[in-house]
Amino acid sequence: MVSKGHKLSVRRQCALLTLARSNLYYQPKGESAENLQFMGIIDKKFLETPWYGSRQMARHMKRNNHQCGRHRVRRLMRLMRLVPIYQEPNTSKKHPQHKIWPYLLRNTVIDRPNQVWCADITYIPMRRGFLYLVAIMDWFSRKVLAWRLSNSMDAEFCVEALKEALSKHGTPEIFNTDQGSQFTSGDWIDVLTDAKIKISMDGKGRWIDNRMIERLWRSLKYECIFLHAFEKGSQAKAGIAKWLAYYNVERPHSTHGILTPNEVYDSKTEPMRLAA
Repeated sequence: MVSKGHKLSVRRQCALLTLARSNLYYQPKGESAENLQFMGIIDKKFLETPWYGSRQMARHMKRNNHQCGRHRVRRLMRLMRLVPIYQEPNTSKKHPQHKIWPYLLRNTVIDRPNQVWCADITYIPMRRGFLYLVAIMDWFSRKVLAWRLSNSMDAEFCVEALKEALSKHGTPEIFNTDQGSQFTSGDWIDVLTDAKIKISMDGKGRWIDNRMIERLWRSLKYECIFLHAFEKGSQAKAGIAKWLAYYNVERPHSTHGILTPNEVYDSKTEPMRLAA
């Protein structure tokens, strides 16, 4: 339990508990009930049609009798970090002063654990608000190595997940992300460069470059998030933790036959070779 009256600073208490300060007291975002409903509809449709931009999504809303025009659709999609395939990213916003690193996985054969890790952020709808979830994944095994929830889009919760993954699982050779400001921030880059990890970033608008973790989001939402209308941040955290444990330990991944992500990661074997 974090206490503001404790002799340790709130920052230090959160660090010891591996808790992002932004998550200390979850407060729902100030979106109307109608907007939250629209966000849920948009999120589900986008999982089915990830090429939909704001224009196509607004048409979908209109055809289904939802009074949600293109300008509102565009704002909500940005809020949820929904980037249409092959279009200029709006939600993974680049920082104008941050360096963009090249994409290193083109024509690379990924054939072992800890060769390439990837990370991404997704929107998690709740009954009266929403959160953001970041996950660190081993590309080959599909094992989720660490994750964090936050009610803001700052880089801090991403850096905390990264540090946890490195402390528990060692270092990968390459780390791949999109060009979002969280992943180009000085704090994030410093952790990777200090660990001598090669940095790779998706091409502009190239959803497919980080497709492994995008598939994780689809499974998580259909098998957990959409089935449970979480009321509180603590409930969402517990539900996601339970599903990710099931995903890592019990759920065989189609790429590896009957093996689970944990089994593939821990065995350090090669059930099959994957081209990036």
